[in-house]
Amino acid sequence: MDPDEVQERWAERSGVYSPEFYADMGTTGGTESIRSVLDARVDRDATILEVGCSAGRHLEHLREHGYENLHGIDLNEDASDVMAERYPELAEDGTFYWEPLEDVLPRLEDGQFDVVFSVEALQHIHPDNEWVFDEIARVTDNLLVTKENEPDGDQLLRTTQVEDFPLYFRQWKPIFTDLGFTQLARTEDSVDTLRVFYRKSEPAAETGVDVGELEEAL
Repeated sequence: MDPDEVQERWAERSGVYSPEFYADMGTTGGTESIRSVLDARVDRDATILEVGCSAGRHLEHLREHGYENLHGIDLNEDASDVMAERYPELAEDGTFYWEPLEDVLPRLEDGQFDVVFSVEALQHIHPDNEWVFDEIARVTDNLLVTKENEPDGDQLLRTTQVEDFPLYFRQWKPIFTDLGFTQLARTEDSVDTLRVFYRKSEPAAETGVDVGELEEAL
């Protein structure tokens, strides 16, 4: 499956893994773990971007907890209608791009967002479009959080199929440390690995981050 076909099939997705499907899930432990990271690291007026936001359930949780400057990107245009129905205040107050990451990110400014995060979204990026990771790093000013499926062991990339869709599981630490980030924390649940990256290269002790406490909070 080529990159365009992968994008088209996710853009037209209905039923399982559609915007309605994710909106019905509501707040989960993964949603709360993202907020725990942000609560420990940034103020409520931080500029926040979710890549692969779908109908916005994670961003709505942040909005409900006082975060004000929320942005999202998703290629499924139906997510806009679901957001307007389920989370009307988020739809009105936030800024959203209903296009592929590959089209949106190059238009954004360097360091435009204090925080960029993803939840099982980057695993949809086709290997031919891995340049988009450079763009994610470029627009992130400070904090980058990934909560993604990762391959087992030392394998850097593994392709699997779910509902006849390809997923590309990657090891995110080498990718984003090579792009100028320091990993501050890493935790795992039964499905995903959550990684917290910081733009500055100083060790955690010098940035005032207690990694042990942060991991406990997750």
